[in-house]
Amino acid sequence: MKAIDITIIFNGQTEAAFNFYKSVFGGEFRNFQRMKDIPNAPAIPAEEAEKVLHVAFPIGNSVLMGMDAPTGRMQLNPGNNFMVTLDTSSEEETTKLFNGLAEGGTITMPLANQFWGAFFGMVTDQFGIQWMLSYVK
Repeated sequence: MKAIDITIIFNGQTEAAFNFYKSVFGGEFRNFQRMKDIPNAPAIPAEEAEKVLHVAFPIGNSVLMGMDAPTGRMQLNPGNNFMVTLDTSSEEETTKLFNGLAEGGTITMPLANQFWGAFFGMVTDQFGIQWMLSYVK
């Protein structure tokens, strides 16, 4: 495994929050994408299209990541608005860890190759902790 990072999920405040973190820590975003950047996505309302799909902000040797929750996809409460993100070393490792975490849990996004070049999936484990696993080829 290469790294473990945290993704914070917001109800539309990701851009403001990450601009704040940037002002505190300094540095630049490594990645910033909006929902409208998803290729071949179905038409979505303008306000939904402007939501943050993914932002990655290096802080020291770690990366703080964030996203806006798509409308109607999840109920956010303080304490469940984050995901532990595993940056893995291979598809095999990703699959093994994903299947292990899914045991007794719920797969929220099956493992698959994604448009941004990652083998990626999301799962909530049996203890209610949300995980994202990603192998970037």
